[in-house]
Amino acid sequence: MHPLPLLSMIVFLPLLGAVSILLSGAKRSANARWVALWVSLVTFVLSLVLWGRYDPTLGGFQLENTMQWISYLGLTYHVGVDGISLPFILLTTLLVPLCILASWKGIKKRTADYMMAFLILETFVLGSFVALDILLFYIFFEGVLIPMFFIIGIWGGPHRIYAAFKFFLYTLLGSGLMLLAILYIYFEVGSSIPLALESVFDPKVQTWLWLAFFASFAIKIPMWPFHTWLPDVHVEAPTGGSMILAGILLKMGGYGFLRFSLPLCPDASADFAPFVFILSIIAIIYASFVALAQTDIKKLVAYSSVAHMGFVTLGIFTMDAAGISGAITQMVSHGMISAALFLCVGVMYERTHTRKIAEFGALVYRMPRYAVIFMLFILASLGLPGTSGFVGEFLVLLGTYQVNIYAATMASLAMILGAAYALWLYQRIIFGPPTACTFTDLNGRELISFSPLLVGVLLLGLYPAPLFKVTEGAVMKLVGFSSLLGKS
Repeated sequence: MHPLPLLSMIVFLPLLGAVSILLSGAKRSANARWVALWVSLVTFVLSLVLWGRYDPTLGGFQLENTMQWISYLGLTYHVGVDGISLPFILLTTLLVPLCILASWKGIKKRTADYMMAFLILETFVLGSFVALDILLFYIFFEGVLIPMFFIIGIWGGPHRIYAAFKFFLYTLLGSGLMLLAILYIYFEVGSSIPLALESVFDPKVQTWLWLAFFASFAIKIPMWPFHTWLPDVHVEAPTGGSMILAGILLKMGGYGFLRFSLPLCPDASADFAPFVFILSIIAIIYASFVALAQTDIKKLVAYSSVAHMGFVTLGIFTMDAAGISGAITQMVSHGMISAALFLCVGVMYERTHTRKIAEFGALVYRMPRYAVIFMLFILASLGLPGTSGFVGEFLVLLGTYQVNIYAATMASLAMILGAAYALWLYQRIIFGPPTACTFTDLNGRELISFSPLLVGVLLLGLYPAPLFKVTEGAVMKLVGFSSLLGKS
């Protein structure tokens, strides 16, 4: 028990910010934007303090806060961080204020409600990453659906109601099966996640647990063929909603695989690894071809997320140190790159109110600053050395090669398709024939929004050692589960 409940402060500060907007005059004024922005910035600063206080040499869960929750059920409020959860906490607290900045002018109706929804969403996401009670995790994990449902359904595009219900029903269906697995673990070993991680389940039980967790996390990430909700939701969601969805919410599926599927079900994970490899390769190739055919820039970026998350699942189920490290790095990298690309789309939509690729052209002459920033994130997306995209994909391929040379070869060849749709998109809108639309270059607020993402992508690409130092202990512990099966 740490003397200062830093983790609890980080988790619940956004919720307190939402309550303050509700109870104060800010709910009826533009001040709600400033309240949300400052609360999210303070939360980010606290997450930096958390990063500094975490000792990677100790390993295990640290900075824990524990208190009785529902005593007659044996449930506790128990939170803590390790090398797996810490990078996602920092990524979440970084992206939320940028999402608020991206929505500064675009959200004109019920602005205070929108800001409250984002702050509540941040609390649920952070709670999912730090929960060490399995039922507490489920509450936070499912709680994310509620504010995201309203963000899509109220502030989305023309077909927002359809997209919101599709998102809600898809993810809720998978999570219902996960609840069965959670209840089994609760009745067998209790609700403590650290205690569950030390338990050994029968291989036959592992199979059913793995499938139940897979149903939820495969939809959330999303894997092919459970991905069909994602493009519709991205197209209809507001810019901030797309940024947080691609940047954070998809990563909750990958986090779930790392936190539950691998350590709780090592035998089943090894048995199902070839199955996951096949789905991952199909996702990378299929999504890349579909992206090539898109005429809507936002839908193209959405399908690129499906392809990139295919590398994540590929790396996770190598159960190899390089592959798992690459998967975590890829998730952090994709969180920044995808958020930036959706912000690029939002910038253009605010000016033209269209996302059709054919409506853009010759932006290099009319928006030179935008052209440079968009180029850097496009190059990072296709894995250019020196950017974070290269580090994650290289490690995933390295780990996959040591386990399955055929999967590694297919994934390497599929990267060519990623370069094809990314560069062709850039060529059409930046160097294509000029259109009649009037464009203005990036303003100060937009440059500020892009800057932290650009710094993060380049810093992680050029010097990833701080991330590896934090994740190394947790990764080696995961590899230890698979080493019992002859993998290392």
